[in-house]
Amino acid sequence: MEIGDSGQNGRRRVVITGVDGVVRDRTVTVIDWSPEAAEKGGYETFMLKEIHEQPEALAQSIAGRVGRDDRILAAELDGLEATLRAITRVELVACGTASYAAMAGAAALEAWTGLPARVTVGSEFRYAPPPLDGTTLVIAVTQSGETADTIAPTRLARERGCPIIAVTNTVGSAITREADAVMFLQAGPEIAVAASKTFVTQMTTLIILAAAIAKIRGTLPDEAERELGAALRALPAAAARAIEAADAGSADLARRYVNSRGFMFVGRGPGYAVALEGALKLKEVSYVHAEGYAAGELKHGPISLLDAECPLVAVATRSSVYDKLISNVMEGRARDARIIAVATEGDEAIGRYADDVCWVPDTHELLSGVLAIIPLQLFAYHVAAARGTDVDQPRNLAKSVTVE
Repeated sequence: MEIGDSGQNGRRRVVITGVDGVVRDRTVTVIDWSPEAAEKGGYETFMLKEIHEQPEALAQSIAGRVGRDDRILAAELDGLEATLRAITRVELVACGTASYAAMAGAAALEAWTGLPARVTVGSEFRYAPPPLDGTTLVIAVTQSGETADTIAPTRLARERGCPIIAVTNTVGSAITREADAVMFLQAGPEIAVAASKTFVTQMTTLIILAAAIAKIRGTLPDEAERELGAALRALPAAAARAIEAADAGSADLARRYVNSRGFMFVGRGPGYAVALEGALKLKEVSYVHAEGYAAGELKHGPISLLDAECPLVAVATRSSVYDKLISNVMEGRARDARIIAVATEGDEAIGRYADDVCWVPDTHELLSGVLAIIPLQLFAYHVAAARGTDVDQPRNLAKSVTVE
């Protein structure tokens, strides 16, 4: 790369060349993030600031994707209609937090399109690749757009002729050059290593993408589209209420449980991904061991860990599998485990089973994870603060993993 004077009005110019000295053309991309967005803004840490930025991030992510009539919009897919009508299966490729967000997208795709949709961890995808061809849609999910373990399988899919849609937060990133279409999160910069606002915007964007694909294929009923659209429009305000409710008691809750030997997080349906992400957040920033499981799997082994020193954290928001989840919670309670539940406002029954309850507003079942993760983010943050760890820069971790 060469930097020199242009000779016009004293402006500088940049020339990009390859190692062979040949000039390479590169598209100029303007990033509209302000300097203030990369500052703490009065918060003690970036992570706490970014948790509190989630309502705004959600509003930005939804903007332009839901009409005033509650119709789902996705201009990013223009020109791909014939391709999307021809697909027979969907592979979602992601790593870490993004892979848990992808589970929400897979569930929505299967519910609305009837297509099989599977989430595969990027680092495993290339070494046992599924059948890939022009009828397999690959959705690559990566916050940075530079994650090596996600880019490599995306390139493999490209070689096999798969259509590719990227879901990322970073304009101009490597993943955008591999994709036929890009859905940007529009969440703004995220400085803390542990993802917060990019997780909720990934889930939201993937659910919008699933609905848009279903519309193109003619499988999204009008009533379902309008119900989702209304829920999306209400989501930022609901997230603000969830943060306000969690702020009121999460520090005290963390102090009561900070000396626990470990934690078991469980959920069913949409709550399963939240359980996995909640456990990951706690591990990442506090260094306390935590495991996330599908609640029905408790009795197949993990229940042996539960006792008075290992609390059970249950994602128990309103859902079609709520009663099943409660039966699993009762199994944990019978082993003397203390129960922390994330529950929907107005749930009068949950108090009979839980020692502590974190309340979130009601919303569309497929969007419930967006709200349910918020008290678990703040719980992880305050456990870490009580233990004196560096929440913004946890040991051994990097914001973007660019090596395999």
